[in-house]
Amino acid sequence: MFPRMIKIRQRISVPNLEDVPQALTLELQHISLENILKPGHRVAVTAGSRGISNIVPILRKVLDHLRAFGAQPFIVPSMGSHGGATAQGQLKLLAHYGVTEASMGVPIKSSMNVVKIVTSPFGFPVYIDKYASEADHIVVVNRIKPHTRFSGKIESGIVKMLLVGLGKHMGASLYHKALMEYPFDEMAFTIVPVLLQRLSILYGLAIIENSDGETVELKALLAGEFLEEETKLLQRAYELMVKLPLNAIDLLIVDEMGKDISGTGMDTTIIGRKDNSSIKIKRIFVRDLTERSNGNACGIGLADFTTRRLVDKIKLKDTYVNCITGLRPEGAKIPIAFDTDREAIEQALNTIGLVEPQEAKIVRIKNTSKLETLLVSEPCMPQLQDKKDLDIMSEPEEWVFDQSGNLLPLNS
Repeated sequence: MFPRMIKIRQRISVPNLEDVPQALTLELQHISLENILKPGHRVAVTAGSRGISNIVPILRKVLDHLRAFGAQPFIVPSMGSHGGATAQGQLKLLAHYGVTEASMGVPIKSSMNVVKIVTSPFGFPVYIDKYASEADHIVVVNRIKPHTRFSGKIESGIVKMLLVGLGKHMGASLYHKALMEYPFDEMAFTIVPVLLQRLSILYGLAIIENSDGETVELKALLAGEFLEEETKLLQRAYELMVKLPLNAIDLLIVDEMGKDISGTGMDTTIIGRKDNSSIKIKRIFVRDLTERSNGNACGIGLADFTTRRLVDKIKLKDTYVNCITGLRPEGAKIPIAFDTDREAIEQALNTIGLVEPQEAKIVRIKNTSKLETLLVSEPCMPQLQDKKDLDIMSEPEEWVFDQSGNLLPLNS
């Protein structure tokens, strides 16, 4: 019933930093703080909820750099509504990534309390985490990457961390509501200059990763450079992205989704379920939820089919809070769930239109950040033969399920 599958490998040649702490040390030398940062100054350093590679050594180096000036840095969880929109939940999320008071050597001040800094030109208030607002200075640390929902000159990065992450639940909710009326980059270019007049932002540290999640570039930006430079860095992030080898797929099988992989569990830039995408995938079957998601299955609604084991791992409250704050309640919708992978695949192939299951273009991946090694069905091969960046790693093979009817692990 199922078409035979072939293992292929996409040849990915992207740079990465071999010594991240050393590279960061050199980059921070470009930031002159002598006339601004004084001994005893309290500095709030942001830490988000995304799975950023090397986040522990990166944050530690930033903190050490600040302490060298005699400053008293502390970490502020900056993740909008994530972690169930609770202070304790956000602490737990940071701990999942190894960011704790013990590992960082500084306090982590977690609170959902915010203060109004200014009224935006759009008419809504701009909020900032209370602890950050009381600090003498703020350092914003985040990865630059495409956003999972909107496209523009500014997407996910330093600016979003400043506005949405530090805005906590209240601020994040306001921005997501405003997104129904205004493009995010329009809000960013209007609000950020006003906000920078009211806050002392020492610098922002932009992190660029390659498709394997390895650190490629670290860029320290002065506050006045945020908007212009982040626009350039976003283009760099897009260039480094690895995509699926096909734009038209009947069934995509995703072994795991999770908040540590993407804000929507599965990167919408990869799976095509994003505004103005050229990628057309008829059905998506997601098999499991990562442990690091801690039960938050935001984005599960992007899939059409799933498994009972994934559904059983969902913490509904955390998922609902995240999706409602993002004004995407559809992201929490639970797809049709089956007890076994075999059942889910059979039923998914019954819903792809006039295409017979044996002729279906099927692609299987580990997750949307691991796209080097994947399986494709034989009907995909005519469209892949001319691609020079692909290696065929196996002969066509029949599907193998375990005794419970579930797929065996997708080995690299």
